[in-house]
Amino acid sequence: MTTSSCSRESFDDSDTRHDEMHSTIETWAEDLVDEVNDAVSSEQFQEWLDIQSHFHDYSHRNTLLITRQCPHATRVAGYRTWLQEFDRHVKEGETAIWIWAPIIAKQCPECRNSPSYHDRSDCGYDKTPVEEWERGLVGFRPAPVFDISQTDGEPLPELETEATGEADELVPALLEAASSLEVEVSVVAPAEWSHGNAKGVCEYRRSDQRPLVEVRNRENRADLAVTLVHEYAHALLHGGIDDEAERSKRELEAEAVGYIVGRYFGLDTSGSAFYLASWHGEGTEAILDRLERISSTAEEIIDIVDGVME
Repeated sequence: MTTSSCSRESFDDSDTRHDEMHSTIETWAEDLVDEVNDAVSSEQFQEWLDIQSHFHDYSHRNTLLITRQCPHATRVAGYRTWLQEFDRHVKEGETAIWIWAPIIAKQCPECRNSPSYHDRSDCGYDKTPVEEWERGLVGFRPAPVFDISQTDGEPLPELETEATGEADELVPALLEAASSLEVEVSVVAPAEWSHGNAKGVCEYRRSDQRPLVEVRNRENRADLAVTLVHEYAHALLHGGIDDEAERSKRELEAEAVGYIVGRYFGLDTSGSAFYLASWHGEGTEAILDRLERISSTAEEIIDIVDGVME
């Protein structure tokens, strides 16, 4: 996979700044497309995908249960799954996280109950014998799972998505720029973070209130800076969009803005390629299809932050 340049760009000539910046951003967007394609075909990404296939997608109800019981949870699985699929064992004395697990059994085609409940119900269905009934969801039962932090053993493959570089001046400038971008921002200590594995969140509020951006504080200031830009992009572009099907499209735009702004300020943002590769649903060409929105938002953030830093 190619890597982003870590040298700070400069467009000092006011007469040509806009055209030069727009042309450069277009080139960087094309670079990002190439990097995402390289990431998808890489051995590292395929290994990561294989591991992810063993984890379940949890319902909103179970996600809430997991978050309430273990706010820092990132990857959860049952005791046997950790042992058999990942060669990891649950540490002694760990407390289980309880979720609702589906019960799959033969199901009456009429009342949808399992055979035992069907026999006790008023349903008179008898057109096909029980052994010919198809299996389906008949209920839920409490089931224990454990977060990876509660286990020891073989490490799981990770994707290096964090930005790197020098951002000690950029982070304060981004925080100061929030007012001009009409966004409220808060950097939250890890111990107080309540949004699970997310690096940042953007909350859209009433029309008379500015969007609220919250980011989890971390030692890697470059990654903190790119997360701030990512969430600012959400605030500027995606207010009032509730369609879940648009989620991957919104993430694509926000991450592309983070990639471009971070790269402009001399950060290595090539990890965005792995981030975007993990969002299925849109091909990489969608980055170029959405270039105008990405470009104008990146330029707005760059102009304001440049003004603050000068």
